[in-house]
Parts: sequence; C-alpha cells; structure tokens
Amino acid sequence: MSDAPTWYDVLDVPRDASNDDVRTAWKGRIADLEPGDRRFDTLNRAAKVLLDPPAREAYDARLDPEPVLPPDEESAPAPVTGPSRTRPGLATLLRRPPTDGAPSRGVPTWLLAGLGVLAAGLVVATAWTWTQGEAAGDDSAARAAQVAAERAVVPVLSYDYESLEADQQEAQALMTGGYREEYDKLFTVLEDNAPQTQTKVGASVVASGVVRASADRVQVLVFVDRPTTNKLNAEPVVYKDQVTVSMQRVDGDWLVDDLVTSPTPG
Repeated sequence: MSDAPTWYDVLDVPRDASNDDVRTAWKGRIADLEPGDRRFDTLNRAAKVLLDPPAREAYDARLDPEPVLPPDEESAPAPVTGPSRTRPGLATLLRRPPTDGAPSRGVPTWLLAGLGVLAAGLVVATAWTWTQGEAAGDDSAARAAQVAAERAVVPVLSYDYESLEADQQEAQALMTGGYREEYDKLFTVLEDNAPQTQTKVGASVVASGVVRASADRVQVLVFVDRPTTNKLNAEPVVYKDQVTVSMQRVDGDWLVDDLVTSPTPG
C-alpha cells in the first residue's frame, strides 16, 4: 500500500467509516473554512468520493495507486476517477457566506452546486479542450444542452433565505431524479443555516462553452458570478466560479445530472 495520504486521511476517518461518520467529519472540517481556502477544495473532493458508494468502491479498489495530498498542502490533489455517474455535486455548492469570524460548529451555508464536492475525474477549466462535441455528439443537441445549462445554473446556485421552499422547487424542476435526491439532502443543511445568517446568493452567467458531448449527455463549463449577502454584509461579496454542468437528455428535455464548482483561477 502507498504511504501517501488517502481521502480517508484527509477527513481523518477510518477505512470502514460509515457514511454518517464521513459526512460528520466533512461538515466539521469545512465549517470554518472560506470558499477560497485550498483545504475547502480538498475536503470537498474527499467527501465527493467517500459519500458516493459506487465512487468509494471504485476508489477503494484502486487505492494503492491513487495518492492524494492532505488539505494543508500548497496544491490540491489530483482528481480521483470514479464511475461515469458520480453523484453529489452538491457539496461543492455549500459555500460559506461572509461571517463575523466567530467559530461555528455548523455547516457552511452557501449552497453551490446544486451544491457539493468537486467532481471526481474533472479538471479545471484551463485543462479542458473546448469542443462542439465528439463523434457521438450533435452540434444542435450540444447547443441545446448548453442553453439549458445556462438557464438551469442560475436557479440551482441561487437562493434567498426568505423564499427557500420556492427556490428549491424551481431548482428541482431542472434536475434528473438522481441528482435531485442528492440536492435535497444538502438543501436541508442550507435550510438550517440560511435563515440564521439571512443569507442571499444570486448567480449570473458570464460565459459558457461545451466541453464534451454525446447523443444524450453533454458537459458544459459555465463561468458564474455569485453576489452574496447576509445580515453582517449588506454589500454583496461577489464570488467567481467555474461550474461544470453535466446535462442529461430525459424525454427530450435537457436536465442537470451533476454540477461541480470551483473558484475561477485568478
């Protein structure tokens, strides 16, 4: 076995830790981190894999050759490749709004990604080769998926503490059933925190491009500005993110099947 730290080491949980134990460890470790902190990125990557049973099983099977860096290293670990449909995508959505600096044992209240943890197997925008689709893709289908992704990313990433139920329902209508399940789990965290901090998060699309395309599945990279306010910060703090949206065609409609975010470099 490699001596390099694993995702289990990053979250400080044993190999046989239950999902509840992993989730508790993840929430505790990101609670006091800012979105731009590299440890936030690393911890979310770890949770993305360990909270998704198929991804965790695949990771365990190839653990020896899969070194990762601890969260206090200068650079983030190499992405972990899981099965083609690694789910959460929400945990990266939980981003911390500005606070007064007081310690908190709760989970950060920023719901990014339709929320979650950086997607295993994806790389940052600068590493992507932007295309209009691969051999199996169709230009018109890819374009339709791109337009749908631009429209969906705003309600999925936005919320207002005064209208959480309506915000959730609007986002759910744009998701596949599988992704909606994960979104709903993490949205409960937001419901616990947003009213206390009076947090409002908006989203606006700056640019987008098709990354990969097949007949029924298209990945779209969307650059988003997210103005965020809370009771301590009346003036918006604007976060800039790059969001990889996996769109799935379901009965003729393009729906969000996974959503992964990371801060825009620079």
